[in-house]
Amino acid sequence: MSNIGLIIEEKAADIGNFLVGRLLPFREKRAVGPFVFIDHMGPSELKDYQNLDVPPHPHIGLSTLTYLLEGSIFHRDSIGSAIEIKPGAVNWMTAGKGVVHSERTPEYLRHSDKRLHGFQIWVGLPKHLEQSEPTFHHIEADDIPVWEEDGIQYKLIAGEAFGRTSPVPVHSKLFFLEIKTKEAKKISIGKDLYGEAAMYVLDGTVSTEGNSYGSKQLMIAKDTKLCEFDMSENGTVYLFGGEPFDEERFIFWNFVNSDKELLDQAKVNWNDQNHDAFPLVPGDDKEYVPLPKAILNRK
Repeated sequence: MSNIGLIIEEKAADIGNFLVGRLLPFREKRAVGPFVFIDHMGPSELKDYQNLDVPPHPHIGLSTLTYLLEGSIFHRDSIGSAIEIKPGAVNWMTAGKGVVHSERTPEYLRHSDKRLHGFQIWVGLPKHLEQSEPTFHHIEADDIPVWEEDGIQYKLIAGEAFGRTSPVPVHSKLFFLEIKTKEAKKISIGKDLYGEAAMYVLDGTVSTEGNSYGSKQLMIAKDTKLCEFDMSENGTVYLFGGEPFDEERFIFWNFVNSDKELLDQAKVNWNDQNHDAFPLVPGDDKEYVPLPKAILNRK
């Protein structure tokens, strides 16, 4: 019996002046463990006149994880954080009851050619933390656990697995793992995983149960404990998942919550620019992303 429950092709999504490959949510699978949203950005070549500019926008009820493979993004938020994220580092922002942030190309790169490539991820919060105070943490690349076994390189970007724990301060039992190979290898890691799991193929191919899967494909396992596959040479895959929540998480625009009434109130607060609920972003308060009108009245 196949352990692959669902294969998802990466689909393009527009986030303004930038196209990303959206992996989750998908109509047949809204979440994997606590992961509710995953965008694969790039890789994109940006000219000297092209920049990433995502103006201040709000979140509630989730944590965002930004992980870059190439390029740089400058993050500002309503907590007062202002920091550049570079490849290998992790930005982890917990929205709780409400936060606002912007993401832009750093000033020193705005007039030169550049590349941008990475992941932006939303992780749902446990119900008792959905109304918590917002927080922000930046973890440098050198602090992320990296190790090698049998010619296979592992990196535990967030969560816990293999008896190791990433310093990213997650709020539930989860894992976000990078695996790289220089030579073709068999990977058997089911015993080290738990909950639900999905695998995204970035480079090379993955073979399992007589089938091969290439880049830009996401595979969701039926049984995490049966996670075994063959990776091609020069392969890179990402595995993410963990223990799912007991309650369903609802997503409306940039808001995630188990309570639809809180989602509705967040929509009104942002539409009305209620700065008690959604404070301004210091250093980036001259514009914002308006609430799409189609979202305001959606139930």
